[in-house]
Amino acid sequence: MEGLVLFFFFGLVMALTALWIYALVDIVRSDFQGDSDKVIWLLLVVLIPFVGTVLYFAIGQNQKLSHPPNDLV
Repeated sequence: MEGLVLFFFFGLVMALTALWIYALVDIVRSDFQGDSDKVIWLLLVVLIPFVGTVLYFAIGQNQKLSHPPNDLV
């Protein structure tokens, strides 16, 4: 039973770490409406990892600018 709990905990930590890294990469690669939005989101996600990541996916996704695909420009 102890091994199962450890396996679950390890899987949870790995999933949260992957989500955190994905959020960081998404922030760096995206353009935002405000000039300082990218820096604010990066600081929030780095300094408060779990809360910042959840807030980014809940709020920050709506602040990104949408661009047409490169092959249509």
